[in-house]
Amino acid sequence: MSHTYPVRNILVHLDHGPRTPVRLGLAVALARRHGARLLGLFAEHGKAHSVGVVSVWPSDAYRAASAASRDAFATATEGLAGAEWRDANRGGAAEVIQGVTDAARHVDLAILGQEADDGTSLVPPGMVEQVIQHAGRPVLVVPYAGPVAVPFRRPLIAWNHSRESARALNDALPLMAGGEGATLAVFSRHPEEEQASTADCVRHLSCHGIPATVEILAADGIGMMDMLLNRAADEGADLLVMGAHAAGSGFPGLHRGGGGTRHILGHMTVPVLMSC
Repeated sequence: MSHTYPVRNILVHLDHGPRTPVRLGLAVALARRHGARLLGLFAEHGKAHSVGVVSVWPSDAYRAASAASRDAFATATEGLAGAEWRDANRGGAAEVIQGVTDAARHVDLAILGQEADDGTSLVPPGMVEQVIQHAGRPVLVVPYAGPVAVPFRRPLIAWNHSRESARALNDALPLMAGGEGATLAVFSRHPEEEQASTADCVRHLSCHGIPATVEILAADGIGMMDMLLNRAADEGADLLVMGAHAAGSGFPGLHRGGGGTRHILGHMTVPVLMSC
């Protein structure tokens, strides 16, 4: 029987991009599964409307996008108790990032979308990474391509003995419950020394009703993030769980600083749960 800390309060970021329905659908499914309140926050980068020499906010385009978001949220959450839609009503890059970060601090889980790499993203560049680094809450990032569904059946957990990886593993416990089992990908320069530590991780997951197998990967530095993504594909993982690391902090066995986090956010193909 699982004894995980419950997910009772979820935030999903909304904009008028093409992947928002996927993100919202996942958030609604998780809220229904966990009996959670769902807050939908509409926030996107926008410019004020100019009337002569006077700038007026919000613009007509922003008003239309906001109204459409409100209606779509109401339809998607019909019958879901406690669902709430909110408009950040800010268009400046720093204001949008701050608004999403502030809202994320007051929930159990924040759901954001991967930023598109084709210049069509409706949020300020780097917003997802900023929220992960500064909200202090776990963030589930939904890829900008491909299907997603809950419950997550085959999570892959990146483990490297750091505080961040321990946070991520424990924050993901409610999302991993009820699946087929997790794979613990252990990154180490000394694989022969991993037996005791990985046994403790497996026992901890077992206490929460999550069977786990271990795969030890020899850390070689520069290619570790790609190795992790390849393993996720090879294992058929539908969730990647990993710690996020700020610039200037060490990530033993992996990239130093925030480069590894940024690489995953740029190349992910499955949902990623990150904690810092």
